[in-house]
Amino acid sequence: MTFGFASSAATSMTHSANSASRLARMLQPAEWASAGIPLLRNPREVVSGLHSRHRPIPTTAVVAVLDHEERLAASASFTRRSALADGWEFRNALLAHLRRVIPHDLRRRTPVRTAVLLYCREGDERWTEEDGAWMWGLRDACTLHGLRCGAYITLTRGGWQVLGEGRGGRQPNLTSTPGDLAEASAAAEPLELRTASGAPEALRRTAAR
Repeated sequence: MTFGFASSAATSMTHSANSASRLARMLQPAEWASAGIPLLRNPREVVSGLHSRHRPIPTTAVVAVLDHEERLAASASFTRRSALADGWEFRNALLAHLRRVIPHDLRRRTPVRTAVLLYCREGDERWTEEDGAWMWGLRDACTLHGLRCGAYITLTRGGWQVLGEGRGGRQPNLTSTPGDLAEASAAAEPLELRTASGAPEALRRTAAR
């Protein structure tokens, strides 16, 4: 009985330690809001473009790299495999896909490209532990690939939401049919802050790698 009790206690302690480590690998909304994440000039256009390119379904993550003018340089999508919301697992998945689609910028003193993450999931727009794990994973993957950490966006049945910013919209959403890429860019509502080159036209010209 002593051996059995000791084994059970050891298993319990290991489980508790693993749970504590997993919880440490996620970011709370306040932490994310204070991290200095750069704002997207036209989030609706970015979301619509990625939705049209990748046609995500629930548990699909779309990671995209934008240049300094918010033009799409590369993007990749994949389905979540881990059963647990673990930022370490998410970081590894994001980093693996970033390495496949775009060279790293580790030689630069200051990152010039920004990675954003669109995650398609069930539920509403409120923050979840799963979101916190994706945030942690995105931030760490960006550091290891020499990129700036950009927006984290959820896509649900109610629409899309840029977490930590309070910006969102009803279209596209989890059930909407992906539109034509050119139409998605043309239909986007521009914000006041725009570059002279015009991000919408650049997005229409740029193909996801």
